Amino acid sequence: MFFISPSKGKLSFNEMMENIMDYIRGLPSSSYKIIVGTDSMVREETCFITAVVVHRLGKGARYYYRKKRHRKIKSLRQKVFYETALSLELGGQIAKHFSESGFDDMQVEIHIDVGVQGETRDLIKEVVGMVTGSGFRAKIKPEAYGASSVADKHTK
Repeated sequence: MFFISPSKGKLSFNEMMENIMDYIRGLPSSSYKIIVGTDSMVREETCFITAVVVHRLGKGARYYYRKKRHRKIKSLRQKVFYETALSLELGGQIAKHFSESGFDDMQVEIHIDVGVQGETRDLIKEVVGMVTGSGFRAKIKPEAYGASSVADKHTK
């Protein structure tokens, strides 16, 4: 599975992580947020986009994304749970890589494409519990821009 960077093109997971760590090393005095979020679009099949955002607080951000195609998923509940599971899987890999590379203080935040407005409001407690139970900080709309803006941009 490869990732796409708007500025660097196709990258492997390790190349993406090296790029992220170089970005952080470039301005170590800044504060950073590492965000993982997934969004999807259902057509003939379901296209899932998982985005990784490196936010240099107050000074911009970089992002990377990967695309995964899946059979058509009609159930909103199943789709939201699968989006969350994809984000958790990648978030775990990123956290492990940071830990093994001496970046132990980098916290990964999971952005979930659910909110109090709309059909997904009934799923909030379950998916937030899934994320926090996995040891990550969870954000929902409108704060979940990793899923609702960055990933969403590439599902179209």
